[in-house]
Amino acid sequence: MSDWKTRPWDGSPVPYPDPAIESLDTRFEKYAIGNAAVERLCTGLRWGEGPVWFGDARCVLFSDIPNNRDGSLSVYRQPSNYCNGHTRDRAGRLITCEHGTRRVTRTEYDGTITVLIDSFEGKPLNAPNDITTHSDGSIWFTDPGYGIMLDYEGHIADYELPISVYRLDPTTGNATVVADDFVRPNGLCFSPDEKILYITDTGSSHGLGGPAHIRAFDVENSHLKNSRIFADMAPGFADGIRCDIDGNLWSSSGWGNPEDNGVKIFAPDGDLIGKIHLPEVCSNLCFGGQKKNRLFMTGGMCLYSVYVEAKGAQRP
Repeated sequence: MSDWKTRPWDGSPVPYPDPAIESLDTRFEKYAIGNAAVERLCTGLRWGEGPVWFGDARCVLFSDIPNNRDGSLSVYRQPSNYCNGHTRDRAGRLITCEHGTRRVTRTEYDGTITVLIDSFEGKPLNAPNDITTHSDGSIWFTDPGYGIMLDYEGHIADYELPISVYRLDPTTGNATVVADDFVRPNGLCFSPDEKILYITDTGSSHGLGGPAHIRAFDVENSHLKNSRIFADMAPGFADGIRCDIDGNLWSSSGWGNPEDNGVKIFAPDGDLIGKIHLPEVCSNLCFGGQKKNRLFMTGGMCLYSVYVEAKGAQRP
């Protein structure tokens, strides 16, 4: 029987079902398509990140942080200020975390850039990393500061603010800290009903010796309560995450055992029910395509995709 470790990634035919798609629980079987394979869409990146689907443009846009650009198999913006995470607001505009300028921006319909936030209480943000939106219009983002740790993905600088997770009201410009007890908060997403916010902690990266788990919080208006560990990703860790409409959490995975490089799928109760194996670390992911049933995955050097019988819960 074919094994995902020997699976070709150069576009050569693969056996069905694709050995790179692994079911660990009967609950995952409804999402795996027997004749859908993991595809490598492009290579030549230095560190792919922050994919977001634009249905109106029929493209997936993602970051290539060290190359200081973002694009959709063509360059969309360069320089991109070492952008990382992307999302879209309720009006369909691109919202971006920028390492280089240490800010969150919005790209208007005419292509102009609006700065939504670049400081808090009079001090510059560290380096916003990943971002999501709520149906009330608020923007939630993490600020772990990876963009000021190395010149490779930004510009080395001193931390002037505690590492935090923020909620921003783009109408008033008011920002509040919703969590400040992470070592390195990273990816985040809401459950389909927005009653839970999931946040990854990549505190074990860069030799920091911190946690490698995904936490869940109850969302009450603009506050987070009842923090608990949803999944422990050790010996690796999770980066970007997304929920599907059934409440399953699809998490990027890597930096530990090679067997864990790719995507891990967790049921709402936290059980690991499936894996999508990739030949490299997966940094982030998003659902897209016309029916929102195509999973796009950024890795270190490549962009991958696979069709699944799941649909992304993120909006718009």
